[in-house]
Amino acid sequence: MPEVSRAQVFVYAAIAVALLLIGLRALEAGGGEEASSFEVAAGKSGGSLSLDGEGGDVVVDVTGAVRRPGVYRLPAGSRVEDAVGRAGGAEGHAVLEAINLAARLADGQQVVVPSSRPGATVATAGAAAEDGPISLGTATVDQLDTIEGIGPVTAQKILEFRDQHGGISSVDQLDQIDGIGPATMDALRSRLQP
Repeated sequence: MPEVSRAQVFVYAAIAVALLLIGLRALEAGGGEEASSFEVAAGKSGGSLSLDGEGGDVVVDVTGAVRRPGVYRLPAGSRVEDAVGRAGGAEGHAVLEAINLAARLADGQQVVVPSSRPGATVATAGAAAEDGPISLGTATVDQLDTIEGIGPVTAQKILEFRDQHGGISSVDQLDQIDGIGPATMDALRSRLQP
């Protein structure tokens, strides 16, 4: 093995330090997100899978008064507005003011865009809960009020908690809200989905 001179060791050390400084500057400039994310092609659909520090993509079901209802993959941190846009946008008869377009999406969430048309098959703000679990990401005070043990005051606290925390990823997070005890948590688990 050939001898390495002091000059060569010095050059190699200088290169290593320069690369380290460049890497640190890149992390600092991008908040760490740029260096920790990458995309992988996700098949024929042209979609992509983003793996980043926030846990990757979220998959949501967008239904109701949108042009292309379906299941969509969106980057973590996306909002309800992004999901509606990905589904082709709202139709003319959509009641967008009935949902929180600024709420963060949670993986597995269903986004229901209500319709103003009479007899629409889409659940609207006051719809009966027998149709299935209520989505915490789009629930209204009226919908939450249909759950046993939840009144309008607690329903409003749930919406405020959702907005303050950028969404709710688990029903179990609701135990942090005053007025929700163990018995209420059991009712919530059976009637709500993230």
